[in-house]
Amino acid sequence: MQDPRLEKLADVLVRYSTAVKPGDLVRLVGPPVGRPLLVAIYRAVVEAGGHPHLRIVPDECAELKLDLGSEDQLRYEDPIDLFEVERIDVSIGLWGQDNTKSLSGTDPRRQALVSQARKRMMARFLERGSKGELRWVGTQFPCNSSAQDAHMSLAAYERFVFEAGLLHLADPAAAWQEVSRRQQRVVDYLSGKREVRFVTPQGTDLTIGSEGRKWINCDGHENFPDGEVFTGPVENRTEGVVVYSFPAVYGGREVDGIRLRFSAGRVVDAHATKGEEFLITMLDQDPGARILGEIALGTNYSVRQYTRNTLFDEKIGGTFHAAVGSAYPETGGKNESGLHWDMVCDLRQGGQIFVDGQLISENGRFLDPEWPQPA
Repeated sequence: MQDPRLEKLADVLVRYSTAVKPGDLVRLVGPPVGRPLLVAIYRAVVEAGGHPHLRIVPDECAELKLDLGSEDQLRYEDPIDLFEVERIDVSIGLWGQDNTKSLSGTDPRRQALVSQARKRMMARFLERGSKGELRWVGTQFPCNSSAQDAHMSLAAYERFVFEAGLLHLADPAAAWQEVSRRQQRVVDYLSGKREVRFVTPQGTDLTIGSEGRKWINCDGHENFPDGEVFTGPVENRTEGVVVYSFPAVYGGREVDGIRLRFSAGRVVDAHATKGEEFLITMLDQDPGARILGEIALGTNYSVRQYTRNTLFDEKIGGTFHAAVGSAYPETGGKNESGLHWDMVCDLRQGGQIFVDGQLISENGRFLDPEWPQPA
């Protein structure tokens, strides 16, 4: 029997997140483990009048390419991928794996080559998205491997995933519209400001430039669940140190104890207590990888714990994340890279956010009660 919560999630993804219309060409991409949700989304797309194009990608394929492929194969730009990105109206992607650690032993230099091969395709994807030509959303299928990473049973992880998306409520779309209204107040305040500074007792003192950049209200239309406001920092204005609170996962590799120091916008010193070689290899893959492409405030107070899954961890209410690598063009950010790696810093234990010198958040809570708040 199909889990009714999956039907509810599919309906929100198709009708709210991407607003599929009759005649839309809708790409659905996901792993075999996500089959129940893919089928539910497929049904919802058909019912909305769209044309679903389904791609199911086995986990083993990425591992085989990285293990067996020549350097020419790793660098290969797939013209079919580029063609799809030009033609689709909507992209709905699912994340989920049987084994989230399957690439842990892979040579990071080979992973960097694959990342570079996708650079042009991803840049075009984001460009079309920023112009409103392409609507997209990504979500997590609750599976055993992700539950294990989060140190939860599958049943507990399913509850976590669905509640983070407000799917336990009678009208999730209406609930996300209220989230959007509260987050918009934050966006309105930040718009036109010159700089944002983050300080924690754990060693973070980071200042980013935001003058002339656009802040974006993330309310379930590109990530689901959502809950953040973000922008692309001015490329040469990032200064100071950030000490990330949680392990950062990228390409199946986990890096912990990350400390980055920025000067004139670039990472000039990088350390990690675990996975430092992988961290530095990723930062050295191209000129843009050592520049921040995104700075964001996490506002989803339904997400309260670290799960080793960026989709949820970067949304934790009372955190911020600073991503090295490519910027989202809709923010006005100009940085280009094959890398986009979100890393999360917790503000809930003494952290503060200052905007143009004005304190707006302390201990992970906004001072304005009309902004997002814990329930």
